[in-house]
Amino acid sequence: MDISKAKDSIVGFIREKIKEADVQGAVVGISGGIDSALTAYLTVEALGKDNVLGIHMPELSLTPAEDVLDASEVANRLGIELKTVNISEILSAYLNTIPESSASSSHANGNLKARIRMSVLYYYANMMSRMVMGTGNKTEILLGYFTKYGDGGVDIEPIGDLYKTEVKEMSALMGIPEEIITKAPSARLWADQTDEDELGITYELLDRFLVLLLEGESPEIAQNTLGLTVTQRDSVLKRIHVNLHKQKTPAIAELNSFR
Repeated sequence: MDISKAKDSIVGFIREKIKEADVQGAVVGISGGIDSALTAYLTVEALGKDNVLGIHMPELSLTPAEDVLDASEVANRLGIELKTVNISEILSAYLNTIPESSASSSHANGNLKARIRMSVLYYYANMMSRMVMGTGNKTEILLGYFTKYGDGGVDIEPIGDLYKTEVKEMSALMGIPEEIITKAPSARLWADQTDEDELGITYELLDRFLVLLLEGESPEIAQNTLGLTVTQRDSVLKRIHVNLHKQKTPAIAELNSFR
């Protein structure tokens, strides 16, 4: 991929979609990670700093200080306004209201956090007549490695056709701080979570595997070509299969034959 031309294409895409929607600008959730940083940089280049609002949504018991500092650094470098919304009390209100809630339900609680953040982003977007920029990359989207109606609940996905490794390449091109580029990717949905530990494979190998699959290679040959284990191969294939619903609108029971 020509990363420089791809960057210009994404910038043009953002401008076009904002114009089509006839809105005043964009809202970007800035986590302190590389995907949201790149999305913010691209959005500012497309729309100008005065038309982009960054929102950082930490959970005080979980979000590390480095994420707060990195989110602030991104906003400062871009010259955009950054609002910080602590989601801890919102999360507690949910969990205290639901009788069956449990701290041990890490998956359900993690998805709830992502959906709270989505709601906050849309609250600001609605108030300001703006679009919510997604921060999902192609690797995550292909795997369904995101929360339905959480970080998947957005208006457009500017970096949605960039593999994670390409996100790093474009981030370097745009001058994003090295400490953000090299930080271990994590959704911060529970303690000590990192993407690669959870996926059981590095993003570099994962991207190469996905590329081979999309080029029509069989899973077995792709696995052998890259030296993946059977467990790694099957885990990726299972994620793709069980999460296909996340890439589609909700299924509707067709009733035309009864009319």
